[in-house]
Amino acid sequence: MIARQRWHGLALLAMAAGLALSVAHAAGVGERIYRKGILPSGAPVQAERGDGVALDASGVACVNCHKRSGLGTKEGQRAIPPVAGIYLFQPRATNGDDLDLPFVESMKADRDPYTEATAARAIREGVGADGKPLNYLMPRYNLDDAQLADVVAYLKQLSPSGVAGVTDTVLHFATILTPDADPVVSKGVVDVLTQFFDDKNHYTRAQAPRMRSSHRMMFKVNRHWELHVWQLKGAPETWEAQLRAKLAAEPVFAVISGVGGRSWAPVQRFCESQALPCLFPNMDLPVDAESDFDTLYFSRGVLLEAQLIAQDIRARRASAPARRVLQLYRGADIGKDAAAALGAALRKADVPAIDVVLGAGPARRELDAALSKAQAGDTIVLWLRPGDVAQLGATPAGVQRVYLSARMGGAENAPLAPSWRAVAQMAFPYNLPDLRRVQLDYPLGWFRMRHVAVVAEQAQSDTYLACTILSDTLNHMVDTFVRDYLIERIEDMLEHRILTGYYPRLSLAPGQRFASKGGYLVHFADATGTRVVADGGWTVP
Repeated sequence: MIARQRWHGLALLAMAAGLALSVAHAAGVGERIYRKGILPSGAPVQAERGDGVALDASGVACVNCHKRSGLGTKEGQRAIPPVAGIYLFQPRATNGDDLDLPFVESMKADRDPYTEATAARAIREGVGADGKPLNYLMPRYNLDDAQLADVVAYLKQLSPSGVAGVTDTVLHFATILTPDADPVVSKGVVDVLTQFFDDKNHYTRAQAPRMRSSHRMMFKVNRHWELHVWQLKGAPETWEAQLRAKLAAEPVFAVISGVGGRSWAPVQRFCESQALPCLFPNMDLPVDAESDFDTLYFSRGVLLEAQLIAQDIRARRASAPARRVLQLYRGADIGKDAAAALGAALRKADVPAIDVVLGAGPARRELDAALSKAQAGDTIVLWLRPGDVAQLGATPAGVQRVYLSARMGGAENAPLAPSWRAVAQMAFPYNLPDLRRVQLDYPLGWFRMRHVAVVAEQAQSDTYLACTILSDTLNHMVDTFVRDYLIERIEDMLEHRILTGYYPRLSLAPGQRFASKGGYLVHFADATGTRVVADGGWTVP
């Protein structure tokens, strides 16, 4: 009897395991159809709109309209409803007060609930739960019964539920500091974060009842914001393991700001693997991976500067073609990566690029040796920090043009000697100083009032901007704490911001990870001052 019971128990466990694998497989197939519009065979889903217009492969994925979170969106009068399970299968309600669901702006209360059968019909035939045709923009998908069941199973999994880092009273956030980050910048950024969080918590009300979907009051600060500073140690290959341990010990809803040096890739891999939003880290060399979802940046940094310089060199081919391009940088710094990006762009234009790597000797001697390689007609690109820029000797005779990195060299405060200023242009991925001064009045005034020492103006201003974006976004999310939804709401709201810090405009279309897309080429207005003048308009390379 005992043996029979044991066998029966093992059989039940095996059946449960098999069922779990089956559900996971179905959801995996459904996810691929929903997110990518791809069938299990690898072929694209076939679909057409209600007016008979066939959709190409790029337009059939459900995520294009209903979003990765499944919570839909609203733009003006156009509402795309949520399709996450708890919204799709909700019972009819006469008004919003009868609902007890996290707030989503585009949901409808007074409609018939879907069943698995009517949801499948809506996907295949474009007919709603009430039997009426859906909007003609809703695709009609050519899916078999098994594929439809897989999509419905995935929609059920999309339903918002408990999210790590969120409690009834506290929202947990982390900021990440890598060991190769500038310690002065790191401290300045943490000072801003700490003060901003203190300000938020100072105005926190007592715990409020959980808001229901009908309540359109924005989510003011009725949860405490908790900041966790994750300081990494050691080699980059150990960072992901460190971060997994920190996340397990201190679950957080999102990563805000942070500071990195040359390498952020291990951090980004971690955030993507954990579906953890990483919002606007301070990086001069970000990870250029548009296919990633969870990491947002303000700018491509030196990679954008390389694009701006390459575009200008290509544009001058007819009137003043570059004979050679000499790129000066230190081998252990991000200038190496910027030079690689520029070199790759120039090779496509058949412009030879020569890398000149500075050694470990005294800066002036190394720079003189590097510049001795220049020949008449050459173009020089300086991927150098202010300490090296200040040590530049005489401008090499016959050099045609000089480019300088604003991100590395100190922007308008670059300590460039007068002889270099006369010939140098700077790749400038910010708003012009006179224009951005108004944008910075508010954060700089906030720093003064809170006694936050300004030790790294751009990084601290970007951190303050990231905090305000997070705060404004959470205000509109009410109580729907879904990580994908956080990213989507930032995408929707960002371009409407008035205060944009160092950047003239910020926007994130779906799939874009860099909010500021362009920059200027500028030159110094005189031999000694900090005023720079644009050589053209704002350019998106």
